[in-house]
Amino acid sequence: MQDGLEFKDSSASLSETLRGVISKISGSSVTLRALMAEVGEHGLLLMCALASLPFLIPVSIPGVSTVFGFAIILISLSVAFNRLPWMPRQILDRKLDTTKLVPALEKGAALVSRLDAYLKPRMSGFVAGAVMNRINGLAIAFGGVLLMFPLGLIPLSNTLPGIAILLLTTGMIQRDGLIVAAGYGFLAITVIYFVVLGLMAYGAGQGLAAMFA
Repeated sequence: MQDGLEFKDSSASLSETLRGVISKISGSSVTLRALMAEVGEHGLLLMCALASLPFLIPVSIPGVSTVFGFAIILISLSVAFNRLPWMPRQILDRKLDTTKLVPALEKGAALVSRLDAYLKPRMSGFVAGAVMNRINGLAIAFGGVLLMFPLGLIPLSNTLPGIAILLLTTGMIQRDGLIVAAGYGFLAITVIYFVVLGLMAYGAGQGLAAMFA
């Protein structure tokens, strides 16, 4: 096994590549280990993009938030520090029901296909060099942390960080700095949204405390 990572360009569009991986999912359940085997060690960013897809649509799939959230965090940290990822067996081998997962992935890939026409190498300052790889990898990991906040019932709490992760990974894969910058924008929006939610919850708590004081 190699010590570092290298990212290979592909002539296929991102949505085509994602659909290719999704089409190989069969059976009533699938594990993260099986998905990563399909993607391969050079497709770590692709795995992060794939893991973000279920969060782009309003559907709840048991276990996916934990498994895919951990996967995004650990894979993106490996990208940031140029190492192959390590993951606990409980995450790698947890079975995910494909009945809801595959349709969610397919719908997410359909959304990605709308991006394909706009993706092109540009604004290389956001995607070139080891330093930016590290910064972008850490940003994706931060998005993964936000994705795992226990706020699944609150609108947009999964969608916003999911979009940020998808844009960051897509931009890195396609060397598109503008898309990476948009990913940072959605990451900032997510943080602001969560802060507002926290302030609203705090205010509501203070109001209730005052009522019963």
